[in-house]
Amino acid sequence: MLALGTAAPDFQLQDPAGKYSTLASFKDKSALLVMFICNHCPYVKHVRAGLAQLAKDYEPRGAGIVAINANDVTSHPDDSPAKMAEEAKSAGYTFPYLFDEKQAVAKAYRAACTPDFFLFDRGRRLVYRGQFDASRPGNGIPVTGKDLRAALDAVLSGKPPSMMQTPSMGCNIKWKRGNEPDYF
Repeated sequence: MLALGTAAPDFQLQDPAGKYSTLASFKDKSALLVMFICNHCPYVKHVRAGLAQLAKDYEPRGAGIVAINANDVTSHPDDSPAKMAEEAKSAGYTFPYLFDEKQAVAKAYRAACTPDFFLFDRGRRLVYRGQFDASRPGNGIPVTGKDLRAALDAVLSGKPPSMMQTPSMGCNIKWKRGNEPDYF
C-alpha cells in the first residue's frame, strides 16, 4: 500500500472526450480524492450512486475529486472510454473520469482494486487510503460513504483523519498481460 504521508504521484490523463486533467488541475483545492474505479465491477456498481452524491456534497466544500479507470479494455471492453462516457453520464458523475491506458498512474498509486480511494490533504500528502464504507454487494449494510466522508470532513476542517483505516475491497484491477505490478 502507498504509505500515509506519501506525496501524490503526478498524472496527466484524458477523459473520454479528450480533455486532460493533471495533478496541478486541482492545485486550488483543499483536499484531493483520487478514486480508481471502472464500469463493470459489482463493488463499484454497488457504490456508484454514493460516489455521485459524495461529489455533489464535497466539491462545493473545496474538495477536488477525480476518478481513474486503469483496466485493460481488450479483456474488459465494458471499461472502454466510450463506455466510461456513458457511465459518467448515467451515474451523474460531476468529477473527471479519466482513462489510464498505460496503467502507469495506477502503478504509481499502488492501486490494487476497484474501487480504491486515496485522499490527499492540501499539501498533497496521503492522509487516507481506505474503504468508502462497510457496505458490500449483498451484505445488507446501506451505502453511506461513512468512512470516506469522515476522512474528507477531517481534512476539510484542517484535521488529520483517523489512523484506523479499513482497506478498500473490490475487483482487482485488470492489468494488461505482462504489465502486472510487482507489489502484489
